[in-house]
Amino acid sequence: MTGLEVRPAQETDRTSVRRVVEAAFGEEGERVADLVEALHAARRVQLSLVAEVDGAVAGHVQLNHSWVDAREALVDVLVLSPLSVAPAHQRSGLGTTLVATALAAARESGAPAVFLEGAPGYYGARGFGRASEHGFERPSVRIPDPAFQVALLPAHEAWMTGRLVYCDPFWAHDCVGLRDPLLAELEERLG
Repeated sequence: MTGLEVRPAQETDRTSVRRVVEAAFGEEGERVADLVEALHAARRVQLSLVAEVDGAVAGHVQLNHSWVDAREALVDVLVLSPLSVAPAHQRSGLGTTLVATALAAARESGAPAVFLEGAPGYYGARGFGRASEHGFERPSVRIPDPAFQVALLPAHEAWMTGRLVYCDPFWAHDCVGLRDPLLAELEERLG
């Protein structure tokens, strides 16, 4: 994509990021945008990236601190959430570029794993796989098992398995998993 620049988000990008997140998430946009701000306020953000197309913010991705409650020790991990691309730029490769850049940064930071909730077909093609197949447990039964995904990074060790524990803002903004009737509909399709 010509005219594309991916860079760390700045404080001056705050309004543009909110606009992109709200547009990307439709009816849930305001709640997800509030989550982005709450994660920053709680100092849980490891990395926030924006994608500019011809000088305008068109996408955003964030890596946030959370934990895996392993038997041996609590393990610091990252959660990729949210990934947002403005509707006019969806299906252009922008999301793929943001995910790849975020995973590269996570690798460089020494994180052992990056988790997310999302479409298996989309994220599976971008380095993620079903987390339960690696011994991880969902933080909520409202996350369909196929949608609970992980990218294991070089720092991961075999003992680092257990339940993913989201940091507080995810719970406070009710941004963990899905609620009925959407949850029931998705489970039926994935069934």
